Amino acid sequence: MNRLSGVTSPYLLQHADNPVDWWPWSPEAFEEARRRDVPVLLSVGYSACHWCHVMAHESFEDEVTAGYLNEHFVSVKVDREERPDVDAVYMEAVQAATGQGGWPMTVFLTPDAEPFYFGTYFPPAPRHGMPSFRQVLEGVRAAWADRREEVAEVAGKIVRDLAQRELGQQGGRPPGEGELAQALLGLTREYDPQRGGFGGAPKFPPSMVIEFLLRHHARTGSEGALQMAVDTCERMARGGLYDQLGGGFARYSVDRDWVVPHFEKMLYDNALLCRVYAHLWRATGSELARRVALETADFMVRELRTAEGGFASALDADSDDGSGRHVEGAYYVWTPARLREVLGEDDADLAARYFGVTADGTFEEGQSVLQLPQQDSVFDAERIESVRRRLLAARAERPAPGRDDKVVAAWNGLAVAALAETGAYFDRPDLVEAAVGAADLLVRLHLDDRARLARTSRDGRAGANAGVLEDYGDVAEGFLALASVTGEGVWLEFAGLLLDHVLARFTDQESPESGALYDTAADAEQLIRRPQDPTDNATPSGWTAAAGALLGYAAHTGSGPHRTAAERALGIVGTLGPRVPRFVGWGLAVAEALLDGPREVAVVGPDATDPRTAGLHRTALLGTAPGAVVAVGTVESDEFPLLAGRPLVGGEAAAYVCRNFTCDAPTVDPERLKAALGG
Repeated sequence: MNRLSGVTSPYLLQHADNPVDWWPWSPEAFEEARRRDVPVLLSVGYSACHWCHVMAHESFEDEVTAGYLNEHFVSVKVDREERPDVDAVYMEAVQAATGQGGWPMTVFLTPDAEPFYFGTYFPPAPRHGMPSFRQVLEGVRAAWADRREEVAEVAGKIVRDLAQRELGQQGGRPPGEGELAQALLGLTREYDPQRGGFGGAPKFPPSMVIEFLLRHHARTGSEGALQMAVDTCERMARGGLYDQLGGGFARYSVDRDWVVPHFEKMLYDNALLCRVYAHLWRATGSELARRVALETADFMVRELRTAEGGFASALDADSDDGSGRHVEGAYYVWTPARLREVLGEDDADLAARYFGVTADGTFEEGQSVLQLPQQDSVFDAERIESVRRRLLAARAERPAPGRDDKVVAAWNGLAVAALAETGAYFDRPDLVEAAVGAADLLVRLHLDDRARLARTSRDGRAGANAGVLEDYGDVAEGFLALASVTGEGVWLEFAGLLLDHVLARFTDQESPESGALYDTAADAEQLIRRPQDPTDNATPSGWTAAAGALLGYAAHTGSGPHRTAAERALGIVGTLGPRVPRFVGWGLAVAEALLDGPREVAVVGPDATDPRTAGLHRTALLGTAPGAVVAVGTVESDEFPLLAGRPLVGGEAAAYVCRNFTCDAPTVDPERLKAALGG
């Protein structure tokens, strides 16, 4: 047992029994390297990472390799999901030095935490032009022993180069009509019209870009934007990326056609995609979008909700294939023979045709990933539902993938927003309750008495790592969505507390007019560089997530400082949006809300049980106006600033719609409200 026992990260705990004398990221680890005069091996990964498991088994569980590491290095293991700041800083160095990155990430550092040699996965023996891990270790040790000045020079140059990448002095104005039109044109050029999505293999679900496309269509009526969103969502939902039996999405597709996924299921993907499909249904009435939104929400609640009410981070890609081997995708794939075992001959033939299971297979070793291929045949819906139920029950008997059950604040914020809205749209109060449960956990466990966020928790215990910008932005976004759905103003208050921290601790205090935001707080642990990235990755960038939440809060409260900060933060989107729109999708979506107002909707009624109030409230939530905020309550309520001074009309519930300091006449008619909100 090494120093990783007792930590909260399931990924680190997976390495607690390694013969490698691992340290968690800590000042003590670097002090030990300085005392022994040895370099630091930094190994970064996460629990659902397939190649992280492979390298662990091949190298970190090997006694000989571990002995060499323990003698010549101080080895530090980091969970990138707990420490996204550490991951971001060193991944930037890896990508700058090698042109590529990924996990596991392997970096060699001086005792001052300065990087000087990089890589990702290293095999146990030389392979495909890659050196073995042992060869790398021996080379680094030799360089440290014999060419120390050269190592110091390389490390110093890397740190200086990273420092020059700071985006502090951006300034600029938010994107206007012209920049958003250019961004749409850029997306059109990269769009795959045959298969949906953008670019080639591997293909990732473009959640934030689809949100931009839906908002752009709502604001401008662009049919091209809507068509790209519709077609991409349909292709993803019909492909192997989507779990056709249990709902929910895998991380990405290894091919251009969405057929074979990388099988891990991440909370953030499913939260973002649940919300995307709910918004697609809101815009189009698509039955497919409705089904996928609800199935994905049910997957999250069924398989990711923790005993404390939060949501676990991920399900692994690998699981036992029944023979004791851990194999990627084993839980999800089928052969014709397995279908016959569960369904019998006739229904197995039906299932094979319906789900695209072939004798040759679409995956490995003659196995197929279930899909919903487009076909001319008409299938009996009841029979298909019976087949699906029996296959799901049979699959549940297989060894399940492991679950990373740490609760990440940002990803739970995304889940709160998705579940609250999906529950409201489809009259599923249980989903809204699940959103409230997760939000309660974030307040009880992740917020301290100064309203500072802890990044993670596990088993009811908050982790030691401070929240980063995406935590504050995404949790505030979730609270704002919950406030609009539930009519409980306390969630607006909590969002305000978090956003006050954004203004005080994550902005460029020396040059606030620049609009620059940092991923870590000013008083956070100082790394070799303060990380800062306005581009989306698998989730919205912290920069634009915060901008969106600041804008929504300003619309609710009329706060000038919050709106000004949002507008300044969007300056970088005005620069990047026309050039690299795929990588600033959420920033473009927030810019759409800014151009549209966003609209502010206040629904007032005589009491909490009034059906007309509920009807107007639902109509307001279903409006497609980008980024619209909704407040609902009684005339006497002081829950929301938007309700102040809003009387009933003729004794009836009424809705008020305002934007840009101008208000429409109040209405008691849901159809008029719908027209005012693009619903």
